[in-house]
Amino acid sequence: MHASVDNASQNSGPFVDQRPDGPGVSKIDPSDPAAPMYRLLAKMRSPVTLRDLMIHPVRTGYIGQEQPLTAADLPKSAAELYPNIGVSEVAVPSPAGRIRCQVFSPPVSNPRAGARPMMLYLHGGGFTLGQSEDTAYITSRIAAENTMVVVSANYRLAPEWPFPACLDDCLAVLQWMQKNGATLGGDGTRIAVGGDSAGGNLAAALVIKARDEGVAPPQATVLLAPITDFFFEQHESFERLAPLGIVYDTAFIGFIRGAYLVHGKNSAHPHASPARAELRNYPPTFIATGTADPLVDDNRAFAQKLRAAGVGKVEHFVREGMPHGFYFFPGIFKQGDEAFAAIAAFLKQAGTA
Repeated sequence: MHASVDNASQNSGPFVDQRPDGPGVSKIDPSDPAAPMYRLLAKMRSPVTLRDLMIHPVRTGYIGQEQPLTAADLPKSAAELYPNIGVSEVAVPSPAGRIRCQVFSPPVSNPRAGARPMMLYLHGGGFTLGQSEDTAYITSRIAAENTMVVVSANYRLAPEWPFPACLDDCLAVLQWMQKNGATLGGDGTRIAVGGDSAGGNLAAALVIKARDEGVAPPQATVLLAPITDFFFEQHESFERLAPLGIVYDTAFIGFIRGAYLVHGKNSAHPHASPARAELRNYPPTFIATGTADPLVDDNRAFAQKLRAAGVGKVEHFVREGMPHGFYFFPGIFKQGDEAFAAIAAFLKQAGTA
């Protein structure tokens, strides 16, 4: 079941993730004394900036966009697996413009049961690519297995929109959900935040950003192999596994760090590296990682820091030999099913399901 985008709150302008005017867009100023060289480079290579050359094949090759896949190549879609989950869209207003969000809603079996818990979900993609449609299996399954309304946000991407633009978008959606959750059949006082990979970083950092800006933080976090510290080379698992990684490698994760954070000083900012934040009063947290993921030691360290800060409920779900994203596709790994079962148990214990 699909519904059209709700434009009642903001009726004009593109969605924020489609805006072409980000501060990270390179431009040649005709008055620049170096402009003649830049124009020559523009004739020798297109696009002129190496950064744009690097991001182009990543975006066009992501999830079969360059060479479309056939149905036989793919596992069943979220719509096939979870036909009872309603999928609609809302346009969440923000200072930067409209934020397109997909809403995954389980059927209402008992009208007297009251408002359902909610999750703000943030897709992965190295801060530079991806959209809510890519994680529809994850969000549909979480909605179905936990009877919760999942709002999946399409935030602004780097390098066009570097730190902290995407996090600003996430905070705007969280605040909107807190105030307007009832319009989706959700409870604005019971919101978990979740995300995978880069989205896991945003989910973890959103707790800190909300606290720092006087906004009520989420009641729980579900982090699927997040980056929690941008000084990832400090960890043995990264140094050992990332150089020849298949899902991602040292070159790519170094590129996304530069594209997203731009300035070295941002790497230690607690809104970028939540592991470096003050973690007291952090909400209950679930982390899932495989031992074949270069980020496994980063995730272990974050879990340990949360426990040392006195966080009462911290679960680090680890599966031997599993790669980054082992929970991403249905029917490939039984460990993925185990991860979703563990998420459901965690959310129930945390009071958000």
